[in-house]
Amino acid sequence: MTGPPEATAAVRLGVRRALRDLADGELVLAAVSGGADSLALAAALAFERPGSGALVVDHGRQPGSAQVAARAADQCRSLGLTTERLTTERRTTERPHQQEVAGGPEAAARTLRYRLLGEAAVRLGATAVLLGHTLDDQAETVLLGLARGAGTRSLAGMAAGRGRWRRPLLGVTRGQTRATCAEAKLEPWDDPHNTDPSYARVRVRGQALPALELALGPGIAQALARTARQAREDADALDALTPDTDDVAVLAALPPALLARAVKRWAEHACDGAVTAAHVDALRALVEAWRGQGPVALPGGVQVGREGGRLRRLPCGR
Repeated sequence: MTGPPEATAAVRLGVRRALRDLADGELVLAAVSGGADSLALAAALAFERPGSGALVVDHGRQPGSAQVAARAADQCRSLGLTTERLTTERRTTERPHQQEVAGGPEAAARTLRYRLLGEAAVRLGATAVLLGHTLDDQAETVLLGLARGAGTRSLAGMAAGRGRWRRPLLGVTRGQTRATCAEAKLEPWDDPHNTDPSYARVRVRGQALPALELALGPGIAQALARTARQAREDADALDALTPDTDDVAVLAALPPALLARAVKRWAEHACDGAVTAAHVDALRALVEAWRGQGPVALPGGVQVGREGGRLRRLPCGR
C-alpha cells in the first residue's frame, strides 16, 4: 500500500502537527485566498480533520476578485469543507490616518483581513484559524527584517502559533504547495501582486533570494527559516525577562537588550501605530541621556516626555 505523494504528505504532516493539541469536536478553519498555499492547506485540513471549514477571503484589490473568491469557495466545498466568504473592501469607518500609521496600504489591508478572520472565528466558535504562510514566506520575512535593521523580534519572522492563529506550513516550500494542488487537481489563482516589483517582498522573492542562492549556494531559504526559529526562541526569552514599567530608574538599570524591549513595549501601549527603531532610540535617550530635551513624537500624534522620574504620555497640544 502506497502513501500520498511526497508534497501532499509534507503538507498534511504540517497540519497534523499544528492540530495535535486540539480535542475532537473543536472547530478549525482555514483562511483561503485561492492561491496554491491556501488551497493546499485547505486540502490537508479536509483530509486530517473532516468537518472543518474555510474562510474564503475576497481581497477586493483588483477586478475579478469576487470570481476568484467564488472559485476558491467552490473548490473548498468540493474538498468537504464548509465555507464562508469574507471581503476586505475598505470600511468607511476607518480613520483617515490608519493606513499611514499601520505602515502603508499592504499593512492596512493585512490588519483588516486579520480582523475579519478573527470576527468570523469568534462568531463561528472556532478554536483555531490556519494560515497558509510557507517556508519561503518566512525566509522573505526574515530577509526584509534584516534589511530594515528591525532587531531580533523582526528576525524571528512569523510565529508558528499564537492564540487562535496557526501556521502549519512554515516547514513546507511554495513548490510543495503547488505540487499538492496539482496532485489534488485543484486550480490555484496566481495573484498578480506577487509578481509586481513595486513591492519589496516581490523583489526579495524574485531578485534577492535567487542572487543569494547563486552567490552562496542552495538552501538559503531553509537557513533563513532556521534563523527565524532560533531568533524567536531568543526573543521570547528576553521578552519574558523584560519588566513592564515607565520608571526611569528601573529602566536605566536594565541591560541594553531589555531596556530597548521595555521602552518599545511601553510605547506600543501608549500609541496607535508601528514603533520603529528610531522611536526606540529616542525613548532610550530620555532614559539614558536625559538633558531636559523635549518630547518624543510617536505614531498617531502621541507625545512622550519624562516627568517625575517616569515616561509620560503628554496631553495633546503641549
